[in-house]
Amino acid sequence: MQYMLLIYSSEAEWDALTEAERQAIYARYAAVEQEMIQAGVCRGGAELAPSRTASSIRVRHGKPQRTDGPFTETKEMLGGYFLIDVPGLEQAEYWAARLPTAENGTIEVRALTANQI
Repeated sequence: MQYMLLIYSSEAEWDALTEAERQAIYARYAAVEQEMIQAGVCRGGAELAPSRTASSIRVRHGKPQRTDGPFTETKEMLGGYFLIDVPGLEQAEYWAARLPTAENGTIEVRALTANQI
């Protein structure tokens, strides 16, 4: 079964890190990603650009409305994801807990449905 591991964290905290601290976190992510690849469960993943570069589109009364960013009220932003293929939720949660951001942010584990877009 395929699961998305959605990585949420505080962009302000990330921005406050030194370059050396960021590189250390990237190295930890790379190590977990390599473990997932070696285990044959990784199907993809990527870091997202900061939310300040995002826009949101909503259609209201038949007219598209554009706003900057995803949500103004939230403190944690979606920063990246992994797509994994594992037998079940327990294994997906195992890999989610291995990601560095689980220590100070949130990893949302969500199953993909069989519906195709």
